[in-house]
Amino acid sequence: MADPNRPVTGYPAPNTQPNGGYSANPPPPGTGYPYIATQPSNAYYYQTNPYHHADADSLRRATCLRRIFAFIIGLIIIFGTITFIVWLVLRPELPDFRVDSFALSNFTLANSSLISFTSEVRLTARNPNKKMSLKYDHIDAGIYYKSHSLAGTTVPPFAQATKTETPLTANFAAAGSFVDRTVVEGINGDRSRNGDVNFNFRMLSTVKFEAKAWRTRRRYLKVFCGNLIVRIPSNGSSGALTGNPKQCDVGI
Repeated sequence: MADPNRPVTGYPAPNTQPNGGYSANPPPPGTGYPYIATQPSNAYYYQTNPYHHADADSLRRATCLRRIFAFIIGLIIIFGTITFIVWLVLRPELPDFRVDSFALSNFTLANSSLISFTSEVRLTARNPNKKMSLKYDHIDAGIYYKSHSLAGTTVPPFAQATKTETPLTANFAAAGSFVDRTVVEGINGDRSRNGDVNFNFRMLSTVKFEAKAWRTRRRYLKVFCGNLIVRIPSNGSSGALTGNPKQCDVGI
C-alpha cells in the first residue's frame, strides 16, 4: 500500500521556508541590495565614448568660425554702404577729351617700310565733376594707323579743378621709323583714292579723383580718339585734320 505521507508527483513542492519565502532576518535599514544596479545608458555612453570631448571641441571651433565670418561679412556690408553713400554724394564722373587739331608735316613713306613725319595734336580735357578734382600722371600718347603704332610721346602731368577745361599739346616725331608692310600698303592705298588717311590717337594715363579728405586710389585712364582724317596726297606734303573737332572715348 502506498505511503499516505508521500507527496504526489506533479504538484509543486511545499514551501518549507516561513513567511512565504522571505528571509526571516532582512538586512538592516540603509543596507544596499546584494546585486549591482544597472547604470543609465547615457552614462555608459559618456564613459566609454572617447570622441565625446573631441566633438565638443569641434562644436566650439565651428561656433567661433561662424562668429568670425559674421563679423567679416558685417564689415564688408558697412564698408560697402559707406562707399555707396559717398558715391551718391560726390557722383564721380569720367573726364571728357576731344581733339581740336591734328597736323602732319613732311610726311614721307618709303617702299622700304620707313616712315618720317612730325605732328602736333592739340586736345582739350574737361573735368565735369562738381565736387571732385582730378590729377593726371604718367601720360603716354601715340599716333596709330589702325592698330599699328607710328610714333609715341609723353605729355606733362597736370591737375584739374572742378568744372574746368585744360588745353593739352602732344608733339610727335618719326625719323625713318620701321613699320609693317601692311601699313605701307594701307596708307598708299588711302592716298591713291582721295588723299585722305585715317589715323587714330591714343592716350594712357593714371588719374586720381580727390574731394577734400576723400581720395581714390590711382586708376588707369584710357583715351581713344578715332577717325582723325588728314589729307596728305603725296610724300613730303603736310596736312591737317578735316572737319570738326573729334570727341574721344574715355574709360577706366
